[in-house]
Amino acid sequence: MGNVDLVATGTVRTVEASGRSLEISNPDKIYFPGLEATKFDLVSYYLSVADALEHTAIGRPAMLQRFPDGAGGKSFFQKRVPSSAPSWLETTVVTTPNGTTSNALVLADVAHVVWAVNLGCLGLHLWPYRAADPEHADELRIDLDPRPGGNFDEIREAAGSVRTLLDELGIVGYPKTTGSRGIHIYVRLEPRWDSYEVRAAAVALARELERRHPASLTAEWWKELRGERVFVDFNQNAPHKTVFGAWFARPRVDGQVSTPLRWDEVDSVDPESLTIHTVPGRLREHGDPWAAIDDAPQSLEPLLAMAERDKTNGLHDAPWPPEYPKQPDEPPRVAPSKAKKA
Repeated sequence: MGNVDLVATGTVRTVEASGRSLEISNPDKIYFPGLEATKFDLVSYYLSVADALEHTAIGRPAMLQRFPDGAGGKSFFQKRVPSSAPSWLETTVVTTPNGTTSNALVLADVAHVVWAVNLGCLGLHLWPYRAADPEHADELRIDLDPRPGGNFDEIREAAGSVRTLLDELGIVGYPKTTGSRGIHIYVRLEPRWDSYEVRAAAVALARELERRHPASLTAEWWKELRGERVFVDFNQNAPHKTVFGAWFARPRVDGQVSTPLRWDEVDSVDPESLTIHTVPGRLREHGDPWAAIDDAPQSLEPLLAMAERDKTNGLHDAPWPPEYPKQPDEPPRVAPSKAKKA
């Protein structure tokens, strides 16, 4: 999987990835202006972290977001793999939140990532299941969403609160930077539950965190109710919701990466320093912080028991994003201020 530059003629270079030769067009095009990093630099980055990336992304469908002019430029989502794709490319049929089906890329290996980069994809948004088992979500994704004007120290503190709760429940979580201002904590699950159940567990976790830390954490979907608190975004676990994958570069001009961390790094890491230039050396020096994530898939039952407790106590479902159909136990999908005016 090494980065082997086979050909450099004009506007095309060729690399070896996962035993395949792939041509990279316009390899010298600047993708990350803040680093003066090119399209080929991004390809080289993915080849250098290939083993770790495949460990978390292998077999997952991915949403294509293309940036023709690199980070900082305009982008568009491409739901379907183009008909011109090579015959070896693996795909699967996925459903978006509004019910539309499409033929999506499956990340079978890093060659599939390199192919996407050549189309102008900087990173990829992944589904929470493997293409071979779309009925079961095998990831709980805890998204700590910073408040406007907040600082990363608030996110560090929030991550510590999540870890304490997970530890009490006997659940192992793995943190990563989002590549921007937040932190994601992933829990690898036994493949027993669908996305509706995983979202219910995420709602219960967010509500319990708010009970314990009402001044700093919130499960309020409506922004007007959050105040100065970090939002625990449970809806990142809604069915068909994609989330930016670990080890992928975000579309930021300085090439920041959504980087897996060890828990003892959360209190000291500078997420802005984790870029396509720095992350490979960090991985070589310290190893993969998520190397054991698949070793012991976790049970969702403690959180589902918490969700059942909340329901018994009269709590309704939390609001869903607007692109989803109204759910059976969902409260009115209207911001409280608008409801009062009505």
